[in-house]
Order: sequence, then structure tokens, then C-alpha cells
Amino acid sequence: MRFSSWAMAIAIAVGSGAVIQTAQAKTVVDIYQRKVEIPDNPQRIVLGESRMLYSLALIEDGDPSAHVVGWPGDMQHYDPQSWQLYVKAFPHIASVEQIGNTSYDQMSAEKIIALKPDLVILPRYAKRSSNEGTLEQQLDKAKVPFIYVDFRVDQLHNTVPSLRLLGQALNTQQKAERFIDFYQQHMQHISQTLANYQGKKPRVMLQLHLGRRESCCTTVANGNLADLLAFAGGDNIAKKAFKGVYGEMNPESVIVANPDVYLTTGMSGPEKPDDLQLGPQVSKERAENSFRSLMSNQLILSNLRAVKEGNAYSLWHNFYLSPYHLIDVEVFAKVFYPQLFASLDPDQTLKTLYQQFLPIPLTGTYWTRLQAKP
Repeated sequence: MRFSSWAMAIAIAVGSGAVIQTAQAKTVVDIYQRKVEIPDNPQRIVLGESRMLYSLALIEDGDPSAHVVGWPGDMQHYDPQSWQLYVKAFPHIASVEQIGNTSYDQMSAEKIIALKPDLVILPRYAKRSSNEGTLEQQLDKAKVPFIYVDFRVDQLHNTVPSLRLLGQALNTQQKAERFIDFYQQHMQHISQTLANYQGKKPRVMLQLHLGRRESCCTTVANGNLADLLAFAGGDNIAKKAFKGVYGEMNPESVIVANPDVYLTTGMSGPEKPDDLQLGPQVSKERAENSFRSLMSNQLILSNLRAVKEGNAYSLWHNFYLSPYHLIDVEVFAKVFYPQLFASLDPDQTLKTLYQQFLPIPLTGTYWTRLQAKP
């Protein structure tokens, strides 16, 4: 028998007496240190990002959307490759109510409350400085519990607490802890190896979404991918270029910086053949050809020493949005310090992650290297 989130006592006659069953509640602490009382076994969940599915799949068995009743359409829009694979494996996913086209900002409290959720899981960036008139206030008034997680803003500090929180909230602590062990072992191998390194750090250019903009070069200076790059021992040439998270570096400053390594991200598949091809539906040949073709049209970038010498790499952009970012870190470390991390095998790490934790098979190509110019 299924109980609503705040079901009260239900009397069940047994012989001449009655046994009273009460739906249990529990208290969890989210990443903002908010103590929140939630149902012990939430049955109707709304997600602030559909790409939270990446993380739920790591800590749940079977269909990670089994109790999800609403989310925005960001995964379907930004990662149609993974969306199609998950829908094929779990058709229920396609029937989850879409309450926002591509982001949390398009979700209204009215739409959320209408779904009668017993738990709402929001991304960190959804929290506003003032509570007045916000989604928080409206959910509070409707007595709908909500918690915050973070897998994309400050991954290095919030990934493990967020995984643990989800495990507690969804009663999947055992699998969550098993993945946390896996994650920490791989991340600690990088940090401990670099702790003993005394040499020079490679200077790195990280361009986001190669080919999607005519200008050069959209990059990240602080937070998310910049933090992962620094964790792997890279010296980000954009770290002092601007104060925000994302920004532009002009071509002249990139040339002057003369990076040792060039990195770029992409996430398009067959649906956008002119963009950088990477992801679960992309072959190795297609990924390599796409990278080579796009770089040949970059008059400035293609003449960087790093590109000419074969130190140019592309990576799947969506890795950084979930604990899969440990793959980013391993690829970065392997690229930055090939001798120091000679035994490191990101390919095997990705295979193990899928085999041990995910409900769909590993397919596609997620990173590639541009060959040196003759």
C-alpha cells in the first residue's frame, strides 16, 4: 500500500484490536545546512534539473526516474543523446511532466505544487538571496519540503555531501556510499600524486563549446570546470582575465599566453552535425573528424603551439554537471602530466563507472585528441 507524503494514522483491524500505522518522516540537512523534514519514502519527486538524472542513476537501482513526476526539459534539449538512451531503457522517463523548457528559471511554483510533490530537489543556483516572493516562500506556504544539492557550481566541496543527502532522502544510502568510495578513491589518487610534485605546471587554455560562437574565446576562470582544471594541476590562463565564472578572452591575450595545452568542450551528436561531436551516440571517427574540421577554421587557435604539437583535446561538456566530472579530472591529469600519471586510465575508469553503477550500457566517444601538424 502506498502512502501520501504526510499520511496520518491508518487503522488496520487485526482480530479484535487495531494496529496504527503512521507514515514516517525524517530530517535531513541539505548543502545550505537547512534542516528539512521530508517523508521517509518520497513517492512524488520534482527535480529542478532533469540532468540530475545523471546523479540519481549512480545511487539508485533500475529506473532513476521511477518516482519523478516533474522536471524542466534541459536534458532533452542539451543532451538528446543521453535522453534517447534513457527513454529507450525506461520509457516512463518520456512521460514525466515537463514544467520548464530548458532550465529551473522557467519552473513556476504553481506548476510544481499542482503535481502534489512530497519532495522537491533543487540545484544550488536556484536559491535566491531574498526569500520574499520566491519559489522557496511559495513552497513553504504550501508545506512542500525542498532540499538543495550541488553538482555543478562547487563540485569539489559539494559533490560528496550532495550524494550522501540524496542517498538519505531516497533510502539508497548503501549504493550512494559505495559510489562515494569509488569517487573519493579516484579523486584522492590525483590529489595525492600531485601533492608530491614540485615541477612547473602546464599553462592551459580551456575553451567552451568550440565552433558555437564566431568570437574567440569563451572560457571559465572561476568555479566548476576551472576548479577541476586546477585540481588536476593545470595553470588556467583565464584565471586572472575576468572576475566572474564565465567570460571571454580576446585572441591577442591567448596568443601572448601561449598555452602548453589547449582544451575545448562540446556535446552535440547527430542532431547537430556541424557542432563539435561528442557523446554516447558519436563514433570515434566522427568525433575526431569533427574536432579536426572545426579547428581548421579557427585561424588563431589553429596556430597555437599546443595545437600544432598535438596537445589539443576535446571533452564532453556534460561530464562536469554530475559526479562524472571525476573523468574530466583524470583526463586533465593524464594530459597535463603524462609521465606522472602513466598508469592512470580514464577509459577504464569510465567503463567501471558504467558497469558498477549505471543502468545503461556505455556507448560513444567522450574525448579525443588532435594530431600534431606535420
